[in-house]
Amino acid sequence: MAGGMDTTARRTLRWQAATVVGIRDEAPRVKTFRLRLERVSDHLPGQYYVLRLTAQDGYTAQRSYSVASAPDGSDEIELTVERLDDGEVSEFLHDVVVPGDVLEVRGPVGGWFAWTGDVPALLVAGGSGQVPLAAMLRYARDRGRPDLVRMLVSVRTPDDLYAGLDGPEVTVVHTRRAPLDAPRPPGRLTLADVAPLVRGGETAYVCGSAAFAGAATDLLAAAGVPDTAIRIEQFGPTGG
Repeated sequence: MAGGMDTTARRTLRWQAATVVGIRDEAPRVKTFRLRLERVSDHLPGQYYVLRLTAQDGYTAQRSYSVASAPDGSDEIELTVERLDDGEVSEFLHDVVVPGDVLEVRGPVGGWFAWTGDVPALLVAGGSGQVPLAAMLRYARDRGRPDLVRMLVSVRTPDDLYAGLDGPEVTVVHTRRAPLDAPRPPGRLTLADVAPLVRGGETAYVCGSAAFAGAATDLLAAAGVPDTAIRIEQFGPTGG
């Protein structure tokens, strides 16, 4: 997470049990895990939970995962996890965990990248960076304010686009393979993709790899978005 003040409440730093109540495939090598918590989640879109695994010998491993679901006042959240090669946590979640299993989590954590749902936002996602920004889009729709959000998603192929990321608020760019009816050929984001989505006065949220975040930030700046209005969340090659 880059910059800003963390508004995490002290109680969110306590570990709690999370029961797996559902698992679904989201994309190749990507699954979404629905968890029932011991207490109601009061997260904002863009925040994350830390998930911890403990082996019988006491060894622990933990990773942070953005919440994919919009706040709904319930005790359930969804975490979308990409399976990474040699990722000890993501491999365990994908290959071992089944509904009924109990995991440990703490959160929600983070304040800088969170969206309150009442101000305009431009969401720019690359790859697995779709997760927290999808939560923002879902929150806007749930509140009846989809007009607040414009979303630009960059994925390699149509198969890599997560469920629900369609509709008039969403523009999709394919970098490797595009559908036959796509409005542009495959290729990386350009200023022509970004500029039409900038209205002025919005906060831009960028999430993806370090390389993607850097390129997207440069394009946003070229399109007239002030540096102070850009918030970045980077996903590195670790975090498995």
